[in-house]
Amino acid sequence: MNLEEKEISYTTTNSYGTLNSLTDKTKNVWFVCHGMGYLSRYFLRYFKNLNAEENYIIAPQAQSKYYLTSKNRHVGASWLTKENTVKETENILRNFDAILEAENLPKNINLIVLGYSQGVSVAARYIARRKLACSQLVLHSGGIPKELKAEDFEFLEAKVSMIYGTEDEYLTEERITNETKRAKELFGKNLHIIPFEGKHVVNVDLINSLV
Repeated sequence: MNLEEKEISYTTTNSYGTLNSLTDKTKNVWFVCHGMGYLSRYFLRYFKNLNAEENYIIAPQAQSKYYLTSKNRHVGASWLTKENTVKETENILRNFDAILEAENLPKNINLIVLGYSQGVSVAARYIARRKLACSQLVLHSGGIPKELKAEDFEFLEAKVSMIYGTEDEYLTEERITNETKRAKELFGKNLHIIPFEGKHVVNVDLINSLV
């Protein structure tokens, strides 16, 4: 048997969601990466309490979709797995490039990049790989990719917020310590650590307080 895995390149199409409108009155544009099991249109609901006139939210959609339960009723999506991570990351980065090109954002806008849970990994990689200038980077309840180094973020002048729940079921004391140490190494004086009492959930109140 001659089993061989080959590779092709092709053009694909994906969706993304937006909330509110981009106008002359817009002050902040949010680029928000959902967690595992979400669809972008549902993730956007966490941002509905932001001032609609001043905040425009863009939510890219993870390409890999799957049924969340055995009854095949609800669909979620995942950004990455341990399978072919490098190539899949490149696909995601090109997807993000295409979204920002399509949106054609004003040069002087405050860009806030937020990742929640699994979305932290793709948000952090995008900032690092594309050297994307933003005013804020929000790392909410997710792990920072191990391959990223301090020099990857030397260009970054943004405020970096690390948000997590003290009762997060996916966190241990050891992991909190290790993630905090890594974040300090990567972002230095730009880092703001914001724990809250709660589990692995999107903290809407803290999000609203960022602007």
